[in-house]
Amino acid sequence: MTLVTAHDYAWIRTSPLFHHMMESGYTLTLVRGRPPREVLQAMTAEPCGTGEGTAGLIEADEAHRAGAGDDYWDESYIAGAFSVPGESGDWTLVLGFDGGLGIATPSLERLSNGGRVVAHSTNGGKPIHLFHWFEDGELCTTFEDPAARHGSTPDELIPLLRDVGFPLTVEGEHDDSAPDVDRKAAVLALAERLTGIRVTDSLLQDAAYELGLVPEEPAQEWTGVVIDITDAHGERLYREWTYEEIAAPSERARAEANAPVVITSNELPAVDRSEHRAGEGHRPQ
Repeated sequence: MTLVTAHDYAWIRTSPLFHHMMESGYTLTLVRGRPPREVLQAMTAEPCGTGEGTAGLIEADEAHRAGAGDDYWDESYIAGAFSVPGESGDWTLVLGFDGGLGIATPSLERLSNGGRVVAHSTNGGKPIHLFHWFEDGELCTTFEDPAARHGSTPDELIPLLRDVGFPLTVEGEHDDSAPDVDRKAAVLALAERLTGIRVTDSLLQDAAYELGLVPEEPAQEWTGVVIDITDAHGERLYREWTYEEIAAPSERARAEANAPVVITSNELPAVDRSEHRAGEGHRPQ
């Protein structure tokens, strides 16, 4: 295991490629023990040739988006995968300018069976930065803020998080006394600690990518809405609505809006009454 820290990834802030990744939104996934084609198949990606370096990957992705036309909500994208040596054998690196959507969790669970998957992403512009570590089919640790971790073993990475530069206490809470750190650089360092793979500009730019068109995830049916807000004074607003509670008034409003208009008054509209009186004043004798 290398002793890399966030400092070793300071280059990302002067890299045109990484600037593009951050602006577009990206997901970079490292999968141990699975060849690129198998990883793309697990993503249900349709094979679409190869791309020479990130220039070829970006060109293919932009061509796909141009072909989508005005379908702004189309979340399909072109992913590129290539093999790279790392800790305990060969890994597959997958890069996609997917707006930070990431590979679907069930796919990552399957790909990590008997192995390991490490992924990090940025959604571009918001921003939301996510990290995921899967081991043997299980999500061990995931976080946006490293002080608020989730998964089956959320605290296992605390020593590594602190080593790469995240300002955490030994208990894994935010350490206000520690110097701040470039969190994206620290995430890349953490990924290297877990995979043994040093991600560099040249590694990404010079690779021969196998390309695949990843379809958008089917929309999931929702069953309810929860609002859970705590204001600056500690006052909490918690409210939960089921699908039926929301759908019923919506259906009533839609029915009322589509109902025919029925006029029950025998009076003429005001403008007509005025015209009617004017006509009476000029009635022939």
